Amino acid sequence: MLEAKNIHKIYSNTDKELHVLKGINLNIEKEKFISVVGPSGAGKSTLLHILGGLDLPTKGNVIFEGEDIYKLGDLALCRIRNIKMGFVFQFYHLLSEFTVLENVLMAALVNGQRSIVNGRLRKKAGELLKATGLGERTEHFPSQLSGGEQQRVAIVRALINQPQILFCDEPTGNLDSKTGNDIISLIKKISKESKMAVILVTHNPELLNFADRVYHLSDGMLVNSN
Repeated sequence: MLEAKNIHKIYSNTDKELHVLKGINLNIEKEKFISVVGPSGAGKSTLLHILGGLDLPTKGNVIFEGEDIYKLGDLALCRIRNIKMGFVFQFYHLLSEFTVLENVLMAALVNGQRSIVNGRLRKKAGELLKATGLGERTEHFPSQLSGGEQQRVAIVRALINQPQILFCDEPTGNLDSKTGNDIISLIKKISKESKMAVILVTHNPELLNFADRVYHLSDGMLVNSN
């Protein structure tokens, strides 16, 4: 589904260059749950953002379904991100003035799916929220939710367009251990049910048991750990 070929990322300033990623090669198969682990500052988020079309590599190619995403125009790349990819971050990025349901539907609106007026996507959003234990919270605002509940809303928002691959960037970083494990269990369950690939980057070794394959990022290089 997704292949990274010889990915390099170099940050430059007037004094020196910082070579964060040094020739990353990675294949992501359909329906697989992949974890990338490493210490803070190792470049995990940078790699995830490059794989997800959010940050241009200095060198290398990212192939998604046979197309090099960084050779596409901006509109085509945005469309792939909006429709075929989902993103869950450490910070929930919910809009405080909108309800839970409205936050979830926002992703569909950005995608141009105005059909929410006929209730189709509204019904789907309600079903996803119910499946994640938020069925009674649809009209609540983010400030009325716990951290774990806000992260579940962010997950549902990422899933509303039925992505083929979900990118998770330290999604449990602001949560306690039990809530964090519950969140990853939920992502694992949904990925199996929807046959969706998942890439999780984390510095938490406790979460690696959920993965089908684990990679360790160290000194800009990626090593298969299992």
